[in-house]
Amino acid sequence: MTRSDSAVDFLGFRVSRLEVEEIVHFGLKSDNLIINCFNAHSYAVSKKNVEFKDALKRSDVLLPDGSGAALLSSFVSNVKLKKISGHDLFGETLSQLNVISGTVFLLGSSPEVLNKMVERARVEFPNVKVGFLSPPFKAEFSAADLDSFVEAIQSAGSDVVFVGMTAPKQEIIINRLSRLEGTKFLAGIGAVFDFYAGTIQRPRKIWITLHLEWAGRFLQQPRHLWRRVFISMPVFVWDVILFGCDRFFKNKI
Repeated sequence: MTRSDSAVDFLGFRVSRLEVEEIVHFGLKSDNLIINCFNAHSYAVSKKNVEFKDALKRSDVLLPDGSGAALLSSFVSNVKLKKISGHDLFGETLSQLNVISGTVFLLGSSPEVLNKMVERARVEFPNVKVGFLSPPFKAEFSAADLDSFVEAIQSAGSDVVFVGMTAPKQEIIINRLSRLEGTKFLAGIGAVFDFYAGTIQRPRKIWITLHLEWAGRFLQQPRHLWRRVFISMPVFVWDVILFGCDRFFKNKI
């Protein structure tokens, strides 16, 4: 992004302070823009995974995806960020693509989930063409795998690519797809694939409004999300406190 006030420094990462409508509008006028999500879990994982950290830092836009990032932003940057989830980005993107009859490509998840997403999108966004690919489950994809992703994406004439895998896999894959041609932007949105397909229910609006979406999701999937809640979140909060205290005492000197 070119605006000097488009992002703020958050523990060494440039996190967007723009509205989701502005991000998507800019993205659809771009070339291979990379959008990823910044939250407590991604921050904690980046401390131990160098390639993932590099992928986040190479992102053109980092969304303040987690409630922690939104609520604690003023403590580290004097700027209060508005939470923008991957779900928000996905919905706004399809809305804007629907106006211009654009094409979106979905990479990741199972054929069942992808088919349900396509069926729903056809009803809600009839002018959007949807391509998709369900790759085999692997801990890491090879160069040949990436070549097949590129071929499928470009054959579909995709304006936007959404990757729905777990972090840090999806961010690393996006970082390796820089040779794509004709794509406006790429974004990693993880669990949004399941939410939109309806295979996993997103927590009720009241949970989201109270910044407790993480708690609602944990109650649904404790085995899958316990690490985020009991390891990543405390690491993130502790580092925010240390950073804020350090800045406070430096300003007092």
